[in-house]
Amino acid sequence: MPPCLRPLAAVLLLLALAACHHESQRRNASLPGRDAYAGSKRCADCHDKKHERWRADWHSRALSPATAEYVVGHFDDSHYRGVSSEAWMRTSGRTFVMKTAPADGAPRDYEVQWVIGGKRMQDALTVMPDGRWQVLPVYFHVTGNGEWVDYNEKKQGIVTPAHPFFWTNFRRTANRECLNCHTTGLDVHYDRATHEWKTSFADAGVACESCHGPGARHAETQKASDIVRPDELDPERSLAVCGECHGPREPVYPILDASHRYRPGDAYDEHFQAFAIVDGLDRSGEFFADGRPSSSSFEFQGLLESQCWLRGKATCVTCHTAPHELHAANEIERTGDATCTQCHRDIASQAAAHSHHKTAAAQSCLACHMPPLLTGVLDQFPDHTLDVPNPRTTIEHAVPNACNRCHKDQTPQAMQQAMTRWWSDIGDRESRRVRLANAIDEKTASSSHDALVAVLSDSKEAPILRSTAAMLLAQRFPDTAASAILPALNDDSALLRSRAIDALAYAKATSAADAIAQRLNDPSVKVRERAAVVLSTFGDPRGEPALERLASDAQTSHLVWPHLLLGIHAGQRGNLDRAEAEMNRALDLAPYLPDALVFLGDVEMRKSNPIAARADFEEALKFAPQHHGAEARLQALAQMGK
Repeated sequence: MPPCLRPLAAVLLLLALAACHHESQRRNASLPGRDAYAGSKRCADCHDKKHERWRADWHSRALSPATAEYVVGHFDDSHYRGVSSEAWMRTSGRTFVMKTAPADGAPRDYEVQWVIGGKRMQDALTVMPDGRWQVLPVYFHVTGNGEWVDYNEKKQGIVTPAHPFFWTNFRRTANRECLNCHTTGLDVHYDRATHEWKTSFADAGVACESCHGPGARHAETQKASDIVRPDELDPERSLAVCGECHGPREPVYPILDASHRYRPGDAYDEHFQAFAIVDGLDRSGEFFADGRPSSSSFEFQGLLESQCWLRGKATCVTCHTAPHELHAANEIERTGDATCTQCHRDIASQAAAHSHHKTAAAQSCLACHMPPLLTGVLDQFPDHTLDVPNPRTTIEHAVPNACNRCHKDQTPQAMQQAMTRWWSDIGDRESRRVRLANAIDEKTASSSHDALVAVLSDSKEAPILRSTAAMLLAQRFPDTAASAILPALNDDSALLRSRAIDALAYAKATSAADAIAQRLNDPSVKVRERAAVVLSTFGDPRGEPALERLASDAQTSHLVWPHLLLGIHAGQRGNLDRAEAEMNRALDLAPYLPDALVFLGDVEMRKSNPIAARADFEEALKFAPQHHGAEARLQALAQMGK
């Protein structure tokens, strides 16, 4: 294997460990909604009143055509100038136009063909000649002062053309990044030969079938068994219907693989890897030091950590109603504390004694247990972890608390003293979040071993947090981590089992190979795939045959990483035809993987096909404009005169 291939192979192997494109079990044909999408207009034939109410809800406006009916931004010759971007907004007849600069030229006009949202923020999209839907750089902030802002700059910092989030780059291509949650029945195709995108969907916006599943069969039979009712599903599957979009995640199968996409009624963990605090070697900046999400749109992750879910199995529909039902703002079914009192009636009846506050606003359950501490950069949102106020974690870990949100003139120490006076058991109430902060906070990483082990070993703790503990334990204390992680391989949670396997890989715990190999027959395809990948990286002889089974079985052949790793192994052995075939198979499934394109180009070079190699390297730069490997190889080809 040429030296130039070894670093890339190592990167791909590492990516395989860190990647979230995991696996999914074959769809259960007995579940309703396995037919084609019918579209909301057909649903309206029988459910006209519900359809009318849905049309008035913001779910229907998740994606809208850029017409005067839906555009809320000021396109009356407006101008915005920031550090990262400058834009001019105007209309031309009935067309909305944004003038702004691409990565490689002077400002030019872009027609706004679609808009996303409009409740708090509205994003403008333009469709490029090759079919890419790009999110233009300037958004309209509805709930602020009604002004144009560069949301991306406020979120990411200064964004230059070299930044992945520059508006013309692939990370801003809505076909892959946005439309899966902003349309219903999405079907996206990329033609590797013509480099063109084709996008279609049953409905713009979050329509009937996003929550009830494809409805063509139900429209024909009108049987209740042929449609999904989220409020009649078991709690895990009900939560998944909303969690599909109300919590960042990576799909198990590539986003372009519509045949394996999640549909209501499916199990969440067999289709998604929820975005978590630790993803591979990367540490997310979207969480507080105690593991609570710090940003908006993480409602799913927050609720998974809550005692309301862990002990009470409260789901989204416990508090929120359907978009087509009568409700208050934000699809709240019962305003104020009415939802809380369903389970906590005794506490609610003692509001003043319980809260130690006099005013009705301060006695509200939401004020203390669901404060708006999360940021959407420009707005604040309620905390869905539904935990107790905890000034102690503010003092020790700089985690914001509910008390100081109202009592801004007081110190966290003063709030802690008040809590101690009011509740004799405050130490017990605070202990969970204190332990989590001691485990997760990077500032206390060197002393976090015991706290990490305690979190990981606690069967009553949220699997998403136990998984984080396993990963951090492996990375911070690799020499001693294996013994604490191994029991998690037999946990009931597939998420924890799969993350435990990854953690053992990061700890380089090759002694755990036999225990990992037992998971090659795990009920979860996700866990089986992780076991095969990790054994392969260990050089264990059981790894590659397991990858072969995953790549060839009809149930799992659309998984990306088995094909990638089999291609790498074939290249290492000099079997270039097999390496090329497996890498092409992976790229047919996920054509946007630049490392795979560079590896394929290297294989083409070894096969004395520099023209094909150049095309692969150039294609990699379309998806990752600053990919150093692709740039270096193109420079080498230029020096060779090829």
